[in-house]
Amino acid sequence: MTANRPIFIVGCQRSGTTLLRLMLDAHPNISCGPETRFLQDFAKLTSESWDRLHLYGFPKSYWLDKAAEFFDSFQTEYAKSRGKTRWADKTPRYALSLGYINELFPTCQIVHVIRDGRDVVASHRDRWGYWSAVKAAEKWPRYIRTARGVGTRLPPDRYTEIRYEDVVLDTEPTLRRLLDYLGEPWDDAVLSYDEAPHDVAGHYRQLAKNRQASEGSGGAVYRSRVGAHRREIDPLLRTLVVLRAGSTLRALGYR
Repeated sequence: MTANRPIFIVGCQRSGTTLLRLMLDAHPNISCGPETRFLQDFAKLTSESWDRLHLYGFPKSYWLDKAAEFFDSFQTEYAKSRGKTRWADKTPRYALSLGYINELFPTCQIVHVIRDGRDVVASHRDRWGYWSAVKAAEKWPRYIRTARGVGTRLPPDRYTEIRYEDVVLDTEPTLRRLLDYLGEPWDDAVLSYDEAPHDVAGHYRQLAKNRQASEGSGGAVYRSRVGAHRREIDPLLRTLVVLRAGSTLRALGYR
């Protein structure tokens, strides 16, 4: 049953994972709460800390089961408290931990959000400053390679990729395909996600309102950030992107 299959939304930061999280969270069956982030730390229990933990005498599978049990318990309770039947987690950095997540939840469905790396760099600069943009030129292809490396080893019903550009420029058909992949019925609520209650930080609500106001479309999805790199990254950043991420951009069809 799909209701028993966790959903993990991953992707390099500033790729649209929050937008997709809110869209799915608006669906009557799916609960996608705030980022958890700590599964990367849990992974260290059976790697960096294993020389100590193994002294307890339990196999690694025991610790994996305990971690999965804990994570599933609060996600399930949170979903039920909101009248939902299925939980999802949106944590971008889990793109680097999909192997471990697959061990914890061998039936989970992974949604990898991919955005033009040049726009990711531009968004890092806009949100966190110039040095963050410099680092993003290397971070973006690393996230892409790592997540796709795991995805290629999973069956089609376990891993899918979705482009940020499709989410904002061709919203309904893209979300219909995604919900079909997840085994969930279509619901128009995902298109008006901004009218649904979500547990998000106040700064995100204000940022979204500012973006929507600046675009002037009045819609829940703003499109003005597609191609932002053409306006917002300078020659140095553009050169760094070509050097660090050029091959990944070409492999993904970004020109």
